[in-house]
Amino acid sequence: MFSRDKIVEFEVQDVRYPTSKTLDGSDSVHTDPDYSVAYVTLTTDKGVSGYGITFTLGAGTDVVVKAIELLKRKVLDKSLHDIFTNYRAFYRSLTQDSQMRWLGPEKGIVHLATAAVTNAVWDLGARLANKPLWRFVVEIPVGDLVAMIDWSYLSDVISEDEIMEMLSEGEHDKEERIKHLEERGYPAYITSVGWLGYSDEKVKRLTNEKLSEGWTAFKMKVGISQEDDMRRAKLIRSLIGPDNKLMMDANQIWDVKEAITRMKQLKKYDPYWIEEPTSPDDVDGHAQISMALREHGIGVATGEMCQNRVMFKQFLKLHAMQFCQIDSCRTGGVSEVIAIMVLARKFGVPVVPHAGGVGLCELVRHYSMIDYVLVSGKIDDRMCEYAEHLHEHFTDQAEIKNARYVLPYRPGFSCEMTEYAVDTFRFPDGTYWNN
Repeated sequence: MFSRDKIVEFEVQDVRYPTSKTLDGSDSVHTDPDYSVAYVTLTTDKGVSGYGITFTLGAGTDVVVKAIELLKRKVLDKSLHDIFTNYRAFYRSLTQDSQMRWLGPEKGIVHLATAAVTNAVWDLGARLANKPLWRFVVEIPVGDLVAMIDWSYLSDVISEDEIMEMLSEGEHDKEERIKHLEERGYPAYITSVGWLGYSDEKVKRLTNEKLSEGWTAFKMKVGISQEDDMRRAKLIRSLIGPDNKLMMDANQIWDVKEAITRMKQLKKYDPYWIEEPTSPDDVDGHAQISMALREHGIGVATGEMCQNRVMFKQFLKLHAMQFCQIDSCRTGGVSEVIAIMVLARKFGVPVVPHAGGVGLCELVRHYSMIDYVLVSGKIDDRMCEYAEHLHEHFTDQAEIKNARYVLPYRPGFSCEMTEYAVDTFRFPDGTYWNN
């Protein structure tokens, strides 16, 4: 099933976009982001390349690049067959290096680096199998897939036997779910109408444009001031009407008590959830906020800055999240994201991936498909984030039709950037930065 091609070349580049000039992506704490990626290329002895990214906001991308370079020795001269037939050991060679793990373990820069490398490995594996990543994953026999994933530190909440049973349940009607995705796509919501740096006039224009395109779920940023939050929430709710969903995202700016107070003030605008209301590491704080807002019908969404499956375990076990926001680059790549989705199913929490950024929409759509086809079997209570930025810089762009992600069909994990994108925005020597 897995190619015997051997990885013989390894390259990583720093690619940055000047999005701070237009305030695309701006929020309450990341006020001037330059959307960026550390971009990995793996090439085999047969000349086939696979690509991987991890997402950053500009400064510091070079530090992530250096961490990725330190993982090069773990990948070179290995065949895809050897990697995938003993993937758990390969993954642990990246995350449990006896010296580098001191820089984590399984968190921060070294885990961002792990994501970039493993994303490239999975992209290459799927390309060599001539399948899009989501199909490559769901067609791996369940027993083999479970054996590939690192389940360490999770045995107190779920056993591998239970995981086997869980993932085997939907095997008989898997093709029906794939057909549903082919015909209807996967539900999405739009974020790029409500960046915090946008003027009210721009928010109004973008919201009306998206309404005319059929969007029914919208997200806005909050957290600068009560007055601004209330005004912007009133504006967007007045535009989208009472029946469409409105989500809010505070990007970690509040303390626990302030988050509760501010959301009780904003409840009149019927928010579906508040995202990242406080520190992404404060499990107990999220649990307090969840409990306080439950009677008001406001859920708590978090996960885009959640560092690993162990943190997700705690959020889920303590009922600190009502929406599980996996990220394609924050944790350790495909295998760890699947572990997190399995945990979310165990605790009955819908997976609603975080996207936006550079390439994140391209990647996470595969995860939503995997969740529906392989893990949860559910689609009606979940949706995947979408933002309209920088898609043209990828060779396999995320496609939206009728406010739903179209099922990806091209081989790979959709990580490959265009030659123009890399040559222009590579930092510091791309043509844009030189000029």
